[in-house]
Amino acid sequence: MLTCAAASGASCCSPRCQRVPGVRALSLGQRAAQESPARPSPWPQTSNFPCRQQGRGWNRARLTTSVLVDRLCPGILAFVGCLEVPGSALLDADGIRASRELYGLVFDAGSTHTALYVYQWPADKENGTGVVSQVESCIVNGSGISSYADNPAGAGASLKPCLDKAMTIIPAQQQRETPTYLGATAGMRLLREQNSTKAEQVFAEVSKAIREYPVDFRGAQILSGNEEGAFGWITVNYLLETLIKYSFTGKWTHPPVEIVVGALDLGGASTQITFLPGTTIDDKNTSAFLRLYGTNYSVYTHSYLCYGQKEVLKRLLASLHQDSLYAQHVSHPCYPKGYQENITIAELYDSPCVPIPSMLSPAQILTVTGTGNPAACRTAILKLFNFTCGANRTCGFDGVYQPPVRGQFFAFSAFYYNLHFLNLTEDQSLSSVNDTLWKFCSRNWMTLQKDFPTRNRIHLRDSCAASSYVLTLLLQGYKFDNKTWLNIHFRKQVSNVDVGWTLGYMLNLTNMIPSEMPQRVVLLPESKWISATVILAVLFVLIFCLIAAICCWKDSSGYESL
Repeated sequence: MLTCAAASGASCCSPRCQRVPGVRALSLGQRAAQESPARPSPWPQTSNFPCRQQGRGWNRARLTTSVLVDRLCPGILAFVGCLEVPGSALLDADGIRASRELYGLVFDAGSTHTALYVYQWPADKENGTGVVSQVESCIVNGSGISSYADNPAGAGASLKPCLDKAMTIIPAQQQRETPTYLGATAGMRLLREQNSTKAEQVFAEVSKAIREYPVDFRGAQILSGNEEGAFGWITVNYLLETLIKYSFTGKWTHPPVEIVVGALDLGGASTQITFLPGTTIDDKNTSAFLRLYGTNYSVYTHSYLCYGQKEVLKRLLASLHQDSLYAQHVSHPCYPKGYQENITIAELYDSPCVPIPSMLSPAQILTVTGTGNPAACRTAILKLFNFTCGANRTCGFDGVYQPPVRGQFFAFSAFYYNLHFLNLTEDQSLSSVNDTLWKFCSRNWMTLQKDFPTRNRIHLRDSCAASSYVLTLLLQGYKFDNKTWLNIHFRKQVSNVDVGWTLGYMLNLTNMIPSEMPQRVVLLPESKWISATVILAVLFVLIFCLIAAICCWKDSSGYESL
């Protein structure tokens, strides 16, 4: 590390040697006098310099060089300091960041759980890109808010621990300007279909709870399936910087549209697919028009209600029960061998996705036994889909139009969690995924419990069924194949931010993604940056030549240096 050497007559250009606020700057001679104790000179004194006449020329050269550097360095540094480097923060007089951080809160009120995300971004970059970071994610205890249909006040109370945590993160003076949102997805969509009054009561209670905190609460709403898919697509591409990118020349540029990725989301009650098809979307009910950074995007998006993981597993068991002609004992090929449980009819048929047959008694007990048969498991899952499609029409399933998949895809939420448990999120081949899943689904319950002692019992029981469903949905449902499978990337985060609809939702509502191309964020135009660079280069060359000339003059003067 360089140190300051002012006492010896050499100045320093390092920022560590520059003026400290509150301390008066000293001249070269004053610094030397303060740093070196006074002592008698061994040389005869003259009226010019305290040194021998014999070494006068070299000392003059050395002092001249020192003075030049001492005078020129601060000027050069001051000139450079006036320039704002692209992406850098402005500094105040004490070298502290002048810009402050802004915050945003988004509740993801899903069907199985609720999570609060705390986002942060620099105030001076609010209209930029790639600057939002995730500070915290807090999982709310209990199930999703839709499960509080008969206890609406409990839904509001459940949010408070996470809100308390958020208030410890956001500075008190900024809390009242922090935009806060609650978005509910398929769980509340189902409750609204089932009982709109209860859905409104739940929303009233969660809104009341949030308003008790000093934040800028901007409302709670139920997202449509297409909105959920589109916002997830925005999140992924925003974080990957595939919509817009800041170049080293100080300009915003649009990357090639081919690198824009698709989004695959699997929640508890619904699943979404969103991508740029590259062709005209025939069914306008499955399209979303987005204008982002001056570019138009017409994306295909569709949400399948009742095809989320939680609802599919209920539908699967109900289907097996119906196939057994509603017997009291049901064999489940997706449950591990040796697993057995008793449930009531009311517990199984408790959702709009699984309506209870009129001839069944809600109190009836049903015994379910696992058989661990992967082939029969996949056959049972396939029966949940309707693959019929109209003539001259390409479909996903259930008669819904879908163009062929195109480009790279990011699969997140339950897509990621299921395959991550089986260590299948490292872009393995389809045959490797099939082999691993087949072996896992053939194992017995006792061995699984011994090998995964910390795994939640219900999650361990459902792992084969859930992962088999993921594979069936992607291959037979969304029409990926052996080749396009390799285009699917199973991810939980991008740039340390959880992937989901929440970030895209907040960016949209806070207008942080402008519809038009943003201006350059540097203060100096590009031409002035080039001029500044040339001026600096010339200055350094002149200083070097001056020092070299002085040294040559010393060598030719005939004086003997001390």
